[in-house]
Amino acid sequence: MTQHSVRIWDLPTRIFHWALAASVVGLVITAKVGGNAMEWHFRLGYGVLALLVFRMVWGLMGGRWSRFTSFLYSPMRVLRYLRGSAHAEESIGHSPLGALSVFALLAVLVAQVATGLLSDDEIAFAGPLTRFVSNAVVGQATGYHKEIGQYLVLGLVGLHLIAIIFYVLVRRQRLVRPMLHGDKLLPAPATPSRDDLTSRAVALVVLALSAALAWWVSSLGAAAGF
Repeated sequence: MTQHSVRIWDLPTRIFHWALAASVVGLVITAKVGGNAMEWHFRLGYGVLALLVFRMVWGLMGGRWSRFTSFLYSPMRVLRYLRGSAHAEESIGHSPLGALSVFALLAVLVAQVATGLLSDDEIAFAGPLTRFVSNAVVGQATGYHKEIGQYLVLGLVGLHLIAIIFYVLVRRQRLVRPMLHGDKLLPAPATPSRDDLTSRAVALVVLALSAALAWWVSSLGAAAGF
């Protein structure tokens, strides 16, 4: 069978993916270590904030298969996929289950970063937005961030890894390599994602603006940390 090599994941999306994965690992480690490691915890947290803002924007203007519209499936399509009646296009980018995983993980990370910005450990670190809300809100945000949010993140990351292993070992689909070099072997031609110098330059500008926003948020508090 003739296979077609198609650019599915543009370079900005790939860099985002691995940078976010490394940052989440770093956040978990620094949170468990505590102490002086919390300095790096909140730095990584601001980095994740920048990455999430970038992904939200890139999900609207990025490459064909990085846009949210390419993997925004209706409940009926998800059910058909679960019943084994998948459409050929659903195996190109994110599958319906993969899409649910992506949206869930992004939502949980947004909640974790947001509550981190509002958290206060009452020892040495306080999020930069704590001074804008009541003590009750700070307490609720801190409780969620420490007791609920981190376990939701760990749980979804675990499910994400299990799903990858399932698709690789059971369904024989290569998921990791395309996220490294961008191309995917498909049984039929498909519309590739744009991944030229112009789109990469636009992504760099979006990332710079996202980083500037994260820096501005961090500057709102004198001793910000999460």
